[in-house]
Amino acid sequence: MNTYQPSAFTSAVKHLLIINGLCFVALNIEALQGFIFFNFALFPLDSDLFRPWQLITYMFLHGGLWHIMFNMFALWMFGTAIEGVWGTKTFALYYFGAGLGAAVIHMIVTGTPVIGASGGVFAILLAFGMMYPDRKIFMLLVPVGIKAKYFVLMYGVFELFMGMSNLQTGIAHFAHLGGMVVGFAIIKFWKLPTGLD
Repeated sequence: MNTYQPSAFTSAVKHLLIINGLCFVALNIEALQGFIFFNFALFPLDSDLFRPWQLITYMFLHGGLWHIMFNMFALWMFGTAIEGVWGTKTFALYYFGAGLGAAVIHMIVTGTPVIGASGGVFAILLAFGMMYPDRKIFMLLVPVGIKAKYFVLMYGVFELFMGMSNLQTGIAHFAHLGGMVVGFAIIKFWKLPTGLD
């Protein structure tokens, strides 16, 4: 197990931030929008637009500024701590494995197109909650910190409720929840180190 040395940016996180940023810029170039979305967003398996690589490429596309800012901030905030302990290779395999699992669960449950890194990001949030359960997470408009283990639990319950409520929010709640479920399975199957607090 690696000893975590705090760093502003770790290797995988840094490269993911750069790639996501470049894809966001490209998706907002009018001449490229249609080509990028219809080829690299994730479409249902029974759609004529589905391509196998979309199971990975959908993670690099975001629908708006707030969408990418939230995901990339969370990736940086929690991902650097996780990568610092697990190492770059394990972190990257975990991130993409959870994102792939999130895509499959989303397609099984909803069968609608999806974009965004949220599946992998929510898996990282889960890993952080397991690794540093008593670390406090501070959010906007919340005057006190919430312990990571409670934050992750509340978020998971919220995503399940929103996913089951059939509200047409435009948010892929089952991809979020799927990322957490698959992330947990990977952690247990690979016996990845957690509970450092």
